[in-house]
Amino acid sequence: MGIRKISGSRVYLSPMEVEDAPLYVQWLNDPEIAVYLNAFSVNIGLEREREFLIQSLKEQRPEFGIRLAADDRLIGNCGIVNIDQVNRKAEIGIFIGERDLLGQGYGREAVMLLLDYGFNILNLNNIYLRPYSFNTRAISCYKACGFKEAGRLREAKIINGRKYDEIWLDILASEFPGSSLHEQLTRLTKHS
Repeated sequence: MGIRKISGSRVYLSPMEVEDAPLYVQWLNDPEIAVYLNAFSVNIGLEREREFLIQSLKEQRPEFGIRLAADDRLIGNCGIVNIDQVNRKAEIGIFIGERDLLGQGYGREAVMLLLDYGFNILNLNNIYLRPYSFNTRAISCYKACGFKEAGRLREAKIINGRKYDEIWLDILASEFPGSSLHEQLTRLTKHS
């Protein structure tokens, strides 16, 4: 059972756990998942993943397991990386590793929870990500969450001889719709 750090209606974000390393290794070596993560060309073994998780926990990085609210099942991962506190910007990454749950809105809910955390806890102003043009399902998800196209790096990814653009998408704090964390924090700090 995961620890509910940030809760949504169908999923919640929990701190990553070293015990989940075998599942992450399975997902990161699955070609149908890894091709979207830049993990396909890298060999990721159990020991390497355990070391990554231990280091992440030591450094207290804002990286989370995505779990189903109904049964605590781990279904993916998300996090905030490349944090620039001076300019209040950062990049996010997310993936759903369970193929049977792709395209069902779990990723969208996890992205919204992660944005809520980034804007209202980390006090970021700009959050961005860089999917490749062939990842149309993810791009649709991000745009539904409020991201806008900020630019492209043309032909930045080559897979099997085909070239794809890297699409830069971003969202500003002022563009982020309602926030459950904001409401919770307002309630908690109102009496101080």
